[in-house]
Amino acid sequence: MTKLLALDQGTTSSRAILFSKAGEILDVKQKELTLHYPNKGWVEQDAEDIWNDTLSAARGVCDRQSANDIAAIGITNQRETTIIWDRETGKPVYNAIVWQDRRTADYCQSLKDAGHEEMVSAKTGLLLDPYFSATKVNWILDNVDGARKKAEAGKLAFGTVDSFLLWRLTDGKVHATDATNASRTMLYNIVEGCWDDKLLALFDIPKSLLPDVLDNVSDFGTTDKIIDGASLQIGGIAGDQQAAAIGQACFEEGMVKSTYGTGCFALMNIGQAFKPAKNRLLTTIAYQFDGKVTYAIEGSIFVAGAAIQWLRDNLEVIADAAESEALAISVDDNNEVYFVPAFTGLGAPYWEPNARAAIVGLSRESNKAHIVRAALEAQGYQTLDLMDAFIKDSGFDPTVIRVDGGLVQNSFVCQFLSDMLERPVDVPVVTETTALGAAYLAGLHAGVFSSLDDISNAWVAQKNYSPSMAVDQKESLYNGWKTAVKRVLV
Repeated sequence: MTKLLALDQGTTSSRAILFSKAGEILDVKQKELTLHYPNKGWVEQDAEDIWNDTLSAARGVCDRQSANDIAAIGITNQRETTIIWDRETGKPVYNAIVWQDRRTADYCQSLKDAGHEEMVSAKTGLLLDPYFSATKVNWILDNVDGARKKAEAGKLAFGTVDSFLLWRLTDGKVHATDATNASRTMLYNIVEGCWDDKLLALFDIPKSLLPDVLDNVSDFGTTDKIIDGASLQIGGIAGDQQAAAIGQACFEEGMVKSTYGTGCFALMNIGQAFKPAKNRLLTTIAYQFDGKVTYAIEGSIFVAGAAIQWLRDNLEVIADAAESEALAISVDDNNEVYFVPAFTGLGAPYWEPNARAAIVGLSRESNKAHIVRAALEAQGYQTLDLMDAFIKDSGFDPTVIRVDGGLVQNSFVCQFLSDMLERPVDVPVVTETTALGAAYLAGLHAGVFSSLDDISNAWVAQKNYSPSMAVDQKESLYNGWKTAVKRVLV
């Protein structure tokens, strides 16, 4: 019983990955997940699709496994995405509202104008932004017929995606989440370690909606949904970015991982003392073991790989993501073209929900290669924005950045990151670090791993990138980026 099953429910797909104790991927099943855009700035998913696709992927991976093969299950998920369901039927009362959704921007602004952001940040480490779950919950309660009345009567349950999957996997026996996902709701006091009554009052949310909050390694119950006639232990849960930090073995203060998926999310381990961020970053829970919290500073970039998807699906200038690298290196430079991918607003360190994407600097000689290159270069500029703020906030100056996610398969992106950050960039052998982190958590619960040292010792770099760009060239490019960003700030 040394195989570990990770359920990795992301923004664009639901996957199940079976790992060996050594971290080798034994099998993968994936289902694409449809995003719905019912109004401008709104992003939703069908929660039943999330459940059905996750279950289908899990069964597909386990169809030739026995229960004796699998030590435990770990769950990792897109964070902040909000689901409210009926406790009796288990049916969602509304679509899942995705983390990218901006419908509550005006509500957030009204709370800022009323002077509430300082209190919210002091308790949660977050900023008042539509990104987080609290205002999404409030919107559902106020806009779905009968929802508020049912919530006040204790008939509804709220959860991020992990909590909803856990409810379904355990037939409604377990309504719980972990500390990392709770820390992204804007309702959880990460200093005191509890749901906060003042925050619940501010957002007008009944406490009866909320799940129990557990350590990342805990007894989350068992499920008989995946292998017929067999019960599997669920032993670990973490939000996707924290799971990636665990998969990257970022267990020492000052260590940084940066994940390039739909968005880009960088986390720096800052230890067991809460430090409020002062440069428009977020303080969040990195992980919680045995009741002890380790904190992280996080920078959230809303659009990374999604920009390449947009070039493929909306502009149709590339046939697939792999083509982007060849196009980028087919030209000598960006020809002063900059792509600011603010499709759903700008995240850290700007936090401007009303910003919109722009391609600037176009001239008659500009072509699709310049635009594609600019989209890839944007990942380096955005990460440098974060790194400067990280150093100011934490006092740590990282010597190397560990990267993962779909975009790190692109060598141009990794080299450009190293050039912009003026630091080495390491890509691990197992780039599926989000799922790997969930598997590690499950393995810790099942006794497959005895300590975090086991995980640290398993981490191996596949590729190393070192800075090779002249500093004055880097500064010139970055100044062009900052000028482009100013054009989209409103």
